[in-house]
Amino acid sequence: MPWLETSPMTERMQLVVEYQRGLVPLAELARRAGVSRKTAYKWITRFETTGAVGLQDQSRRPRTCGHATPAVAIEALLALRRRHPTWGPKKLLHVLRQRDPEMAWPARSTAADVLARHGLVVSPRRVRRLGHPGRPRTPMTAPNEIWTIDFKGHFRTGDGRYCYPLTVMDGYSRYLLACQALRTTATPPTRAVLTQLFRAYGLPQIIRSDNGVPFATTALGRLSQLAVWWIRLGIYPELIEPASPQQNGRHERFHRTLKRETARPPRATLAAQQRCFGAFRREYNHERPHEALAQDTPATRFAPSPRVFPEQVPAIEYPAHYEVRRVSHNGGIRWHHTWINVSHVLGGEHVGLHEIDDGLWDVHFGPLCLGRLDERHGRIEDALGRKRRRQLSPMSPD
Repeated sequence: MPWLETSPMTERMQLVVEYQRGLVPLAELARRAGVSRKTAYKWITRFETTGAVGLQDQSRRPRTCGHATPAVAIEALLALRRRHPTWGPKKLLHVLRQRDPEMAWPARSTAADVLARHGLVVSPRRVRRLGHPGRPRTPMTAPNEIWTIDFKGHFRTGDGRYCYPLTVMDGYSRYLLACQALRTTATPPTRAVLTQLFRAYGLPQIIRSDNGVPFATTALGRLSQLAVWWIRLGIYPELIEPASPQQNGRHERFHRTLKRETARPPRATLAAQQRCFGAFRREYNHERPHEALAQDTPATRFAPSPRVFPEQVPAIEYPAHYEVRRVSHNGGIRWHHTWINVSHVLGGEHVGLHEIDDGLWDVHFGPLCLGRLDERHGRIEDALGRKRRRQLSPMSPD
């Protein structure tokens, strides 16, 4: 036997119909419906007034509000806001209260709600938060494990031109590898300085930097052209967290000494400033005792790296089970007849894709995991902050 289905509307209509027939007293009809006689009379009255629509549930929202803001106050608030689009609720209410102290002006929060409700508040632009791998934790236990690099804050030389000192230091020995006065922080001159260092001292395992130009960008994986070059050379680019100079504290402390010894006052020209930097570098490395080194000089703790700089940059090799794709110069790859955006910084380079689940692929450039490709959505999500750093060589096949 099927269940007998009913609804509140059906029950109310049945009560009204039975009442109109006059065969059953109203009290009995109310008892059967499980309501009071007052509620039964309410349904009957609604039906007689508006028909079957009256038997539907109606809003219990009050029709009036005793403490509502007067309409004239709202109009005055809106008019003043349109005249002064940059004024906030606090300023608007202050002016309005001066004009009419007797008016019941709303509270600041209420005024803000009124402005927003009438479209007079522009929502702030959402700032995309970039991913980050987190605080660097690689220890400095031997020379050439970690080089640190940074630009000392720029200043003007005596001829009025800007000087950007590029400093590179071995983290373990504090050996100052370079202190070069440059005219700009662009990639080409920075790469030229590093090329000379790599030829003279070999390659480090890691280069640690901040998130500024030219070391990092807003691209996927925070990669820059300089970082791409480092990875191809077998150097891992390690970033400190934004606004956290203490995570590269040795280098930042050195900059205080550099400024005190060489830039107060600045020299007359860039060439003169560079001669000053050169003299300071020789003294700093070979003559000046360093307190953190038990009063030894950095030169006594440093030795060149056994990793020789290759004049021909080798191609990156991926494990055999990786899917390898070449990034086009417009920054994307072809994946199952679909164009997937990767990064314009990687134009012309090869990336490796490792399947971790059905339709999910980790995207790698060398040892760096750039993000995760979800075939269902057709895009790569930034993996920084949730992926571990892999070892440089060889790449683990998972």
